Amino acid sequence: MSETTSAPDPTADVGLADIRAAREVLRGFTALTPVQSSRWLTEVTGCPVNLKCENLQRTGSFKPRGAYLRMSRLSEEQRAGGVVAASAGNHAQGVALAARELGIRARVYMPKGAPIPKENATRGYGAEVVFHGGSVDEALTAAQAYAEESGAVLIHPFDHRDIVAGQGTVGLELLEQVPEVRTVLVPLGGGGLLAGIAIAVKSIDPSIRVVGVQAAGAAAYPRSLAEGRPVALEQMATMADGIKVGRPGEVPFAAVRRYVDEILTVDEEALSRALLALVERAKLVVEPAGAAGVAALMQAPGQFEGPVVTVLSGGNIDPLLLGKVIRHGLAAGGRYVTLQVTISDAAGSLARLLGQIGEAGASVLEVVHARTSPTLPIDAVDVRLQLETRGEAHAEGLVRKLDQQGYDVVRTE
Repeated sequence: MSETTSAPDPTADVGLADIRAAREVLRGFTALTPVQSSRWLTEVTGCPVNLKCENLQRTGSFKPRGAYLRMSRLSEEQRAGGVVAASAGNHAQGVALAARELGIRARVYMPKGAPIPKENATRGYGAEVVFHGGSVDEALTAAQAYAEESGAVLIHPFDHRDIVAGQGTVGLELLEQVPEVRTVLVPLGGGGLLAGIAIAVKSIDPSIRVVGVQAAGAAAYPRSLAEGRPVALEQMATMADGIKVGRPGEVPFAAVRRYVDEILTVDEEALSRALLALVERAKLVVEPAGAAGVAALMQAPGQFEGPVVTVLSGGNIDPLLLGKVIRHGLAAGGRYVTLQVTISDAAGSLARLLGQIGEAGASVLEVVHARTSPTLPIDAVDVRLQLETRGEAHAEGLVRKLDQQGYDVVRTE
């Protein structure tokens, strides 16, 4: 279908019929991603938990759904002029893939510092990549300016009814895959995915609770909802680049206000723990943004009525960031512990300390001596130890054991 002067207003409300129509357009292009039951999250929460694995979608996220729908409805004249988008990476890949499939030229603006794998994948699908600004919002400003100058069609990452309708097909799928679902948790950035899922779910069964989850360091929705309009954040700080959006879109904001029951926020530690748990327990690689729903479950396990479906919205994570997040998650879970222990500077003192640690079942990763502190007695030395333990309970037991042995122990971060 081509966009003409009689086409629907791009800011008009999206309904269930729009999402069902979108599903027909997307058949053969997007994959029906699996739902995986999670035994470990079920044990944590006390109710059945299922994972909707959009990290296994084409390009590694849900984004091709909305991008393809939007671009499939462009006229031949619009297609000839090309498209432009702005994204930290997932929308970029969705636009690039859809453009390749539809034979449309694409330019994508990405914020400086965008994950290298996302940049490389976007180029690999044939799109031109231009870096601009330090956030998606700044990149979007550049994309809008290019669209005005060149005549290219802007494919907004979330603020268009076709984008919302395309993302809403996730909601139709999860209802069919888990028809008994009572709570749906969805990562939240600009709002396209949450809005689409909420419209689909609530239109079919209004009793299902739909919850959006934002990173605390980039949570634009709570204030915006309180003020009744999209309000831009002055600053953001989160590793979850996929939901690092400073201002809600007008179209998804209206749907979120109408259909979504609650917005929760999770901190960086919760995101790290969730990502690590998904790797360890579910054997799934998920980016920090995609793990937001799981982070909410782990942060407040008794808060949700089951069965629960949480959407893993994306799996595109830089391996370097994955390594950092895993280390942070291990530290947050007590698996990595740093202790400062004051011991005698006499020969054999360090060996005896390390022996006690070994007997307790901990592994020593690093040892650093400090002899120059003015607060130390002349015959003492501070030893900084980085240890690997089996978890928080093990770490606490080790500290108690050393304290009982007469050591002056301080646990540091």
